[in-house]
Amino acid sequence: MSSDVRAQQLAQWLHAWHKGQPQWSSAMGPLTMISGDASFRRYFRQVFSQGSLVAVDAPPEKENCHPFVAIAGALHDHGLCVPQVLAWSSSKGFMLLTDLGDTLLGSELSATSVNTLYGAAMTALIDMLDCPAPTNYALPSYDRERLLTEMRLLSDWFIPQLLGVTLNEVDAAALEAQFGLIADAIAEQPTGFVHRDYHSRNLMLTPEGELGIIDFQDAVTGPITYDLMSLLRDAYVVWPAEDVSRWIAQFHRQLQQAGKLERHISLSLFARWCDWIAVQRHLKVLGIFARLSFRDGKHGYLNDIPVVYRYALDELAPYAELAPLRAILLRILPEYLARNPSAAPTLESYL
Repeated sequence: MSSDVRAQQLAQWLHAWHKGQPQWSSAMGPLTMISGDASFRRYFRQVFSQGSLVAVDAPPEKENCHPFVAIAGALHDHGLCVPQVLAWSSSKGFMLLTDLGDTLLGSELSATSVNTLYGAAMTALIDMLDCPAPTNYALPSYDRERLLTEMRLLSDWFIPQLLGVTLNEVDAAALEAQFGLIADAIAEQPTGFVHRDYHSRNLMLTPEGELGIIDFQDAVTGPITYDLMSLLRDAYVVWPAEDVSRWIAQFHRQLQQAGKLERHISLSLFARWCDWIAVQRHLKVLGIFARLSFRDGKHGYLNDIPVVYRYALDELAPYAELAPLRAILLRILPEYLARNPSAAPTLESYL
């Protein structure tokens, strides 16, 4: 079904909802698309005299609205600022949400604002960690198999599809062994609610000045450092390593003060947890960005690969037990740079 037909159906569904809502005045103008994302969802805004709402087109053959609806309710009940679901249709794949505005956290970040904004984001993370699971939806577990499946996106999509490289049997076995080592190490961490994509494009500043959280439908129960590292080593914004280390120490301190991390967990161990979970995420992201291009025709994310590649190389460097993985990434780097010469300023120093 074409996107134009879907948009018309969404407008009709919204009109039918509006008929039963006398508190909302007549719509002022048509639905206006405000964004799409890495999924198949599209977002539209409908303006009324007393405010605006966001209508979501999530084709049911591609997307499932139920997790978003259930998790939105749980996060809202826990006191976090998220879009509230006013109406939804599972069969049609439509949702109607309260509108958090247009201001992404990323657009407001600067050297002078980042400490305040990241401070707010980390405080929200502390609160979110013990958000109760929705009563009508079981949060998946970020278990070993899920971690491995994600890391294998590197060997399934990034290496063979984006680079056209076929690993020999020795390297393929080494890569799989390294994935297992990372997954086993991550299992040592305490767990809590994990947003799973907590970064500058999924956090907003509302007109009221609150930190709004969006795009949480893939939430799981998993390692407590995951969302922190999504934020601090964001594919879309890079900060000096000393700043990231300072924020990690701040979060470690906040966790212990809140009673959510045992006092015997040292900062050095916590920082190691952060590096290893960040490696897992960045291996996954390399594969996802390649898959978005080759499978879904969304090529813009390829521009963000150099930063993610650099993150992974830097995160692996301190750990001798992960040297085989770093060596493979370094061996395939010349092929990546040959195909993507614009990445040279970010990555050529690793050659």
